[in-house]
Amino acid sequence: MARPPAHPDTPPDTALLLSEVGARLRQARIAQGMNLHQLARLTGISAPALSLIETGKRDPRLSTLGRVARALRMPLSDVMGHPQPDPDAPAQPAPGDGYDLDAYR
Repeated sequence: MARPPAHPDTPPDTALLLSEVGARLRQARIAQGMNLHQLARLTGISAPALSLIETGKRDPRLSTLGRVARALRMPLSDVMGHPQPDPDAPAQPAPGDGYDLDAYR
């Protein structure tokens, strides 16, 4: 079951995440030609609760997102979104770019 609606004091970054997750779920549902009532039957989650999740107005449990993701045949990682690389993060050395320890033997 989904949690109660997000609190009005929800931090902006959390509210944005809820909105983005909901938009991805809605997009996947529509792409599969499914309406909210069909998804509700597949997940056991009410259509109004699903609507609140899709609009970012409800903070669902991870288990709830998992049920919706399975019904939509999509990985949970796609629901959550792929992390964007930090452009300010230091570059990781490529294998073989390290020290040549054979020179010290």
